[in-house]
Amino acid sequence: EEPKKSLVVAGTHGKTTTSSLLATALYRAGYSPGFLIGGIVEAFGRNYRLGEGEHFVVEGDEYDTAFFNKVSKFLHYRPHFAILTSIEFDHADIFADLEVIKDSFARFVSLIPKYGALVACMDDPVVAEIAAQCTGPVISYGTGKDCSWQLRDLTANGLSSSFAAYKDDVLFGTFTLPMPGRHNGLNALAVIALMDHLGISQDAIREGLASFEGIKRRQQIRGEVDGITVIDDFAHHPTAVRETVQALRLAWPDRRLLIVFEPRTNSSRRAVFQQQYEQAFNGADQVIVREIVPLANVPVKEQFSSQQLAAALDNQGIPAEYFPDTAAILSFLAAQVRSDDVVAILSNGGFDNIHEQLLGLLKERNTHE
Repeated sequence: EEPKKSLVVAGTHGKTTTSSLLATALYRAGYSPGFLIGGIVEAFGRNYRLGEGEHFVVEGDEYDTAFFNKVSKFLHYRPHFAILTSIEFDHADIFADLEVIKDSFARFVSLIPKYGALVACMDDPVVAEIAAQCTGPVISYGTGKDCSWQLRDLTANGLSSSFAAYKDDVLFGTFTLPMPGRHNGLNALAVIALMDHLGISQDAIREGLASFEGIKRRQQIRGEVDGITVIDDFAHHPTAVRETVQALRLAWPDRRLLIVFEPRTNSSRRAVFQQQYEQAFNGADQVIVREIVPLANVPVKEQFSSQQLAAALDNQGIPAEYFPDTAAILSFLAAQVRSDDVVAILSNGGFDNIHEQLLGLLKERNTHE
């Protein structure tokens, strides 16, 4: 049996979304791909599939493989084709600085053979620097005029968006995506560029993207009570938080947007991102931050401060509150939210099942009114 061609999606942001879009679109186009992805892909209700086709889609994580194997997971994959979305500092518990992360990504792109290709987002200067070290063909995408694939005319309509994809300055086609935000438009553009390179028809690509059901915990509506929409999102790195808030603002320009943020990853509980988080909530009407669980063996001055974030946002004119625990957040929300509000809960953990608890409180409140 011929070995499968691996299509690896790597980058600090958008890996799960992009690999899920790619796997779903390939499947809808009749290619029966296998996949291994870090989120539950709604089209399949699972995060892995063997597949009968020649392609295998892998979400390539830069995080270390195991406590006894300290190299990035993606260095164990043999990419024939790869998508590189973005490179930023993250995972402060295992990476000392951006240079170490760049070194890991440089080793990854060097694995791509000459008969393969790297689809790289040139809006990100670090990606451009790393892509230059790839010996195989590089297909550039982004919003910049030097990109061979360009995202243009992005418009939002609720949680859906439409955009035009240009290839070498010529309109390739218009596409719809059941997800909002510029970052998701770019993720879809990467998939279009790679599928086109693989010889898949534009109609098949368009159909695959338009019918995408999404991924659990990525801008996922968990429920609606009394006109209040409760959304769950995995965003935790400041860039992901910023893009998610902007996407939700685009989706619902006229609704009040309340963002509930739980800093719970190792990196988000360190002071290293304090300033970046202070710039990540533009577009929110109200921000509620949970107090962090302190990191053992990290001095207090090197830890993230929820109180400082709330004060900084208040100073910018974004009303913000911080609370010690989930119960306090829930009682604040139960008293504050009103019909037509959008409440987005941002955390990469379970957050004490706050979504279901909030929906339950709202239902209760509704029956008493």
